[in-house]
Amino acid sequence: MTPAEPTPQIDKSDAKPTPMMAQFLEIKANYQDALLFYRMGDFYELFFDDAVSAAAALDITLTHRGKHLGQNIPMCGVPYHAAEAYLERLIRKGFRVAICEQAEDPAEAKKRGSKSVVRREVVRLVTPGTLSEEALLEARAHNYIASVAAAGEALAVAWLDMSTGEFGVMPTHAAGLAGLMARLAPREILRPAHIEAAMLDEMSGQSEAVIAPVEDMSSTVANRLLCDFYGVSTADGFGDLGRAETTACGLLLAYLQETQIDHVPRLAPPALENTSAYMGIDAATRANLELTRTLAGDSKGSLLATIDMTVTASGGRLLGQRLAAPLAELDAVQQRLQAVAFCVERAGLRDDIRRGLKAAPDMARALSRLSMQRGGPRDLLAIAQGLEAARGQNALLMEAEAAPAELLHLTRQLSSDRAAIDTLIETLVASLVEQPGVLARDGGFVREGVHAGLDQARQLRDESRRVIAGLQQKYAEETGVKALKIKHNGVLGYHIDVPAQQGDKLMAPPHQEQFIHRQTLASSVRFSTAELSELAGQISRAGETALALELEIYQQLCQQILALGEAISACAEALAGLDVTAALAELAAQRNWIAPKVDDSLLFDVTAGRHPVVEAALMAEQNGRFIANDCALDASATEVARLKLLTGPNMAGKSTYLRQNALIAILAQMGSFVPAEKAHIGLIDRVFSRVGAADDLARGRSTFMVEMVETAAILNQAGPRALVILDEIGRGTATFDGLSIAWAAVEYLHDGAGCRTLFATHYHELTGLAERLDGLANASMMVREHQGQLVFLHEVGRGAADRSYGIHVAQLAGLPAQVVERARTVLALLEENRAATQTAPALEGLPLFSPQPIDKPETDALREALETLEPDRLSPREALDWLYRLKDLG
Repeated sequence: MTPAEPTPQIDKSDAKPTPMMAQFLEIKANYQDALLFYRMGDFYELFFDDAVSAAAALDITLTHRGKHLGQNIPMCGVPYHAAEAYLERLIRKGFRVAICEQAEDPAEAKKRGSKSVVRREVVRLVTPGTLSEEALLEARAHNYIASVAAAGEALAVAWLDMSTGEFGVMPTHAAGLAGLMARLAPREILRPAHIEAAMLDEMSGQSEAVIAPVEDMSSTVANRLLCDFYGVSTADGFGDLGRAETTACGLLLAYLQETQIDHVPRLAPPALENTSAYMGIDAATRANLELTRTLAGDSKGSLLATIDMTVTASGGRLLGQRLAAPLAELDAVQQRLQAVAFCVERAGLRDDIRRGLKAAPDMARALSRLSMQRGGPRDLLAIAQGLEAARGQNALLMEAEAAPAELLHLTRQLSSDRAAIDTLIETLVASLVEQPGVLARDGGFVREGVHAGLDQARQLRDESRRVIAGLQQKYAEETGVKALKIKHNGVLGYHIDVPAQQGDKLMAPPHQEQFIHRQTLASSVRFSTAELSELAGQISRAGETALALELEIYQQLCQQILALGEAISACAEALAGLDVTAALAELAAQRNWIAPKVDDSLLFDVTAGRHPVVEAALMAEQNGRFIANDCALDASATEVARLKLLTGPNMAGKSTYLRQNALIAILAQMGSFVPAEKAHIGLIDRVFSRVGAADDLARGRSTFMVEMVETAAILNQAGPRALVILDEIGRGTATFDGLSIAWAAVEYLHDGAGCRTLFATHYHELTGLAERLDGLANASMMVREHQGQLVFLHEVGRGAADRSYGIHVAQLAGLPAQVVERARTVLALLEENRAATQTAPALEGLPLFSPQPIDKPETDALREALETLEPDRLSPREALDWLYRLKDLG
């Protein structure tokens, strides 16, 4: 996705713009690439081309206000209280939005003169990667912003999620950049001037990421920025950051300071990740395997949606993160698997953990909002409830005997600063009402009894309101106007409202001295009295005092929370990890998944493996059971073949078989049980998938070109520990060319890369390679022909398929019978020619490539006779004659 078109420069040459418009133009000059939300009372107003763009994007009314340079000024606006909904729509369409708020009270502005304009300032620049509001974020997905930086030959990517405080950085290389970005799926990518736009263009076309150009930054400046942000004298404590890594981190921090102005979020120190610690999965493989989204772009039907049984938003985010980046370090994989196995074996503990976690709100995002002063009372309550859930989970784990290392680590995180956390929980619970409002400025969120002064102010305010209710009854009785009401609005404050036909009564003796006329409307007349004005003042002062005291308490609670920010973050992280572990255990228990054996061998041996997504779909639809299949590969080719050549017809399940084994490998190394009866997986460092066909017309690439680019990436990067699945390589070009490419690719994967490979093909000539390549074995999808119909068994058998049954599949697809019969005739000629010459037939000699007459169906005399027959008009004798006639025609 590309950003919205920048707003054109506004001409400020008008000699006498109004003071308000002069202020707008001055502020807008600093934010030409963003829409300016200019606060005016209860609305954010937009002017000039901002208004035109926003009105079109939001489908709201475009109007005009005043003139500039002799032209009407386009204008539109959105209500302040509903701004988040409009912001979400604008951000999703690629716009950046500068929020300009009133920075002083209008009364202060009037002291400078009657024509003075209220001072306004931009308080925040909203972009896709800098969202913090709950309504603008996907609860179960990270909202990453990433940056790319280079220093000489070195390249690095840094990323952070402002909504949770997560911050990471990793060295990479040009070939691995797209894969890393596909793993992160950032909403926004910062591109400094020294990074060529072409390097990121491909990524923006394959995802929803907005590319944001930023100024270059030296590693020296970036290092100083890092130290200043975290209040340290040296960045050495962040790990061995090279110049590229330091610059990438500095770019992100500078961007946050630019967009968040005075409210930069609390961030964890940047975590330096090692490229070799994670399984390499490139962008094409992620798309082909539909890890987090289907090829249609939907999350439903993806592997993540199928396995996600987490009960918290943070757990859902962590599960997606682990699936996107499976581990490639043996000890870490085994620790995760041991933790899942521990929970699988203890159903009672697992149920208690999941039941307790259901009450845990999203502490990480609540903490981030509070740190940026964008939180509210509900975020305070979320922290309290989250910490209470963490205390309960800690107690459960402390009672568990012989817990594995992963769970012990989570227990230590949950125990962090336990005494201070317990005190904070008690303070928050004692201070907050059970259902506080969203905004602190609305008040009413502090419990009674917390602050004596607050209780007194509330009592005075509420008592005054009761006095007003009595005053209303008194005035109604004195005037005889039963419909008299005392009401309140933002303009008149408290006032007396009577029906229009009763208005004259209050303006005539004996009431004209007491009731002061304020306003006449079509349906009512409004008055005030000295007594009412005095009471209104008391209520206002008491309400202001109560709100000020509540806001003071709110700030104190925020400070106490932020002081324990690290411990709260550790608890939030531990709850997410515990949720993922318990969810994967529940998944394994419900669906009969088993613990894979993962070691440092070169084996890939799966018994009765199943495709997790397809199996789940069959279960949901109650549409039969999934046919399980074995897969045995050995990169060393000592026990079994390293490359399995799979043949068989379309629709028989080749692609499903290929994908299911890649998914089993990914599941195992993310730390999950797998859908199989048995699985022994030697550690895999990269998974490559080339399945399916797609073009890239926007970049001028045909289907075959895309196939070749992806195949080239696989052949150039695959090593002995890789797992490669390839489907029908070479099918998009001439037969001999495609066969030659597929042949050479098989030989290279077998002899050169030496990796575990599943290679599906319709080129049956390749099956002969088994005679000279010791590490290659043939396999085929089993089918049966029954009464001329093809029956797919969805089973993988040994040996090559005798044919591809393409015409049978075409018949199943509904090709006209005439076309199917013609195809059979041509196929017979081709096979006869090949049998005679023992080679591929010359194309120009085949009847297929010369004009062929189209046979018209013969006249059906029997059918025509039946169409002319009118049974209702036949006598018995005539009916008998027709029977003999039809018999003769048949």
